[in-house]
Amino acid sequence: MDFTFSDDQLSFRDALHAMLVGEVTTDRIRSRWDTDSGTDEALLQQIQAFGFGSMLVPESLDGLGLDLVDFVLLAEACGRAALPEPVVESAMVVTPLLVDVLDRGLGNGFVQEVLDGLIAGTTSVAVAHPINPCVNFAHRADWLLLEHGDELHLIHRDSTTLKSHKSVDPSRRLASVTFDPSSDTQIANGEAGAKLWRATLNRGALASAAQLLGLTQGIIDQCIQYSTDRHQFGRAIGVNQAVKHLMADVAVQLEYVKPVVYRAAYTAAVSPDRADFAVSHAKIAAARAAMLAARNSIQLHGAMGYTWECDLQIWVKRCWALAREWGDDGFHKNRMHEWLLRPNALLGPEFTFGRRSITDSVDVA
Repeated sequence: MDFTFSDDQLSFRDALHAMLVGEVTTDRIRSRWDTDSGTDEALLQQIQAFGFGSMLVPESLDGLGLDLVDFVLLAEACGRAALPEPVVESAMVVTPLLVDVLDRGLGNGFVQEVLDGLIAGTTSVAVAHPINPCVNFAHRADWLLLEHGDELHLIHRDSTTLKSHKSVDPSRRLASVTFDPSSDTQIANGEAGAKLWRATLNRGALASAAQLLGLTQGIIDQCIQYSTDRHQFGRAIGVNQAVKHLMADVAVQLEYVKPVVYRAAYTAAVSPDRADFAVSHAKIAAARAAMLAARNSIQLHGAMGYTWECDLQIWVKRCWALAREWGDDGFHKNRMHEWLLRPNALLGPEFTFGRRSITDSVDVA
């Protein structure tokens, strides 16, 4: 099996990275903190023109027909730039959820209209999964996908009540959502609703893991630059082994995490019903690498890394936030334990690294 990304996938990632490097500067990120919306509308239009709204939509629904393996590198690039706008969540979580609803023949006429609006960039949608107590950028969403037990509801924002909450990351705009569920807003329930929410959890955790990969790389980039520019006793601090080892440890761990996240993207793409273990593994590993990067980078900066004036704190605080979104370390470790302790668990090298770990048909209950 060829585990490498194609030239087209890598070129697409590099093109997005180049655009974000020029558009998502730290000054422009900080300027968002003083606005009500917290977003850069001109940048959102550029990203929409890049095709984000239609990438994970099947061609039969007028999308580009890409999958999570194609998109995971783009999510990583967004994390590396510390992009504040929730475009990864919109493309990787919201859009596939609406597509799943349509594929199952569920919902009402609004679902197709909302999806068409997402593809065109004229509509914004946020999802409130029960594992997340707050929704990011709910205030700017036209529609909200909300949970009530196993039910899935699609509700206009004007029919909900939002309560703002402060985040450790000033780039985020969190709000808790309350609403009155009704049969008019319900688009799925019962077993179908439960499966939709389960798939949404996996996509959300994978989206966070991919962005954490990028954030970790972004922290490494900044620390290399700082340790080169910062001089003490007539030489750059980066020549000292104690400084080198701080980022070397992070870089090594990052390289081990990348295939875990990419495998989770592949598993979620080809066998979403069996993706729990792979996604949880990816979220645990990516969060651990990001937290190590956050800790070591602050130490490398002489503890000034988390101060308001230092740009590094933008990446560090995003790591802290995403490490706990879509399930914290304890939640995903528990899912891993449940998977591994099953009597019919597929253990051994032929399953760990082989295609059978994904495609074999076994009881996953």
